[in-house]
Amino acid sequence: MLIENRKGNYSFLRGISPYSAGVVAASGYEIEHARLNPARPLGEGFKLIEGRLKALERPKQALCGIELRIPHAFSFQGFSDFNTGYVQVLKSWDILLEGGLNPVARTNVAPVVNAPAEPVLYGFSYTVASQQTARTFVVAGAGELPEGSLKPEDVVRRGDTSPDALREKVRYVIGLMQGRLEGLGVGWSGVTATDVYTVHDIHPLLAREILPRMGPASFHGITWQYARPPIVTIEYEMDLRGCRRELVLAE
Repeated sequence: MLIENRKGNYSFLRGISPYSAGVVAASGYEIEHARLNPARPLGEGFKLIEGRLKALERPKQALCGIELRIPHAFSFQGFSDFNTGYVQVLKSWDILLEGGLNPVARTNVAPVVNAPAEPVLYGFSYTVASQQTARTFVVAGAGELPEGSLKPEDVVRRGDTSPDALREKVRYVIGLMQGRLEGLGVGWSGVTATDVYTVHDIHPLLAREILPRMGPASFHGITWQYARPPIVTIEYEMDLRGCRRELVLAE
């Protein structure tokens, strides 16, 4: 069920403490996506976000999506420990809703080649006033774990990276993407960018499993990032967005 975030001018799908499952702009607003080049350490990155929002005369609560890159995948406990500090920043910005509910979607992955020495901000999304009628949205990254779970035993085909297991993992994650799109009230026809994060060979799965399920979004292809999901034993992750404006903020 969608939850309204009036301060941020968007609605979101409930996720877990570190992030929501996805966001969609309110009527009269749209979501813009910005990527950093180069990526910035988290402290510097949040200052950049603050400056960008201030320049646009938008409140901090307009922040609705975060993309992080980390040096390596965490254990389940390490992931929880990392999230404690991250959520504290959002809390200090008065972004969390009643009961500590986190409205901000997130993707957090570990590049295998040229990994950062410390966690960095790679990109972010925010709402701005707009006459755009098409619904703009961000679907948070998800691996082969059930919605709301951070239990090791719930990982689909945990410890198995055989072709059959990877196929099952891919199918499961695309099912999560489909469910989140439906929850946001949008569809594959509105998706403008699809990211895949895995170190495994997905070529055999593209034509049979991934692109057919994406429907009209398959026309835009996918961006395959050679990176691991944020938790060890999770092998495949995806995220989606439907935005009309994409920026690169360079030095």
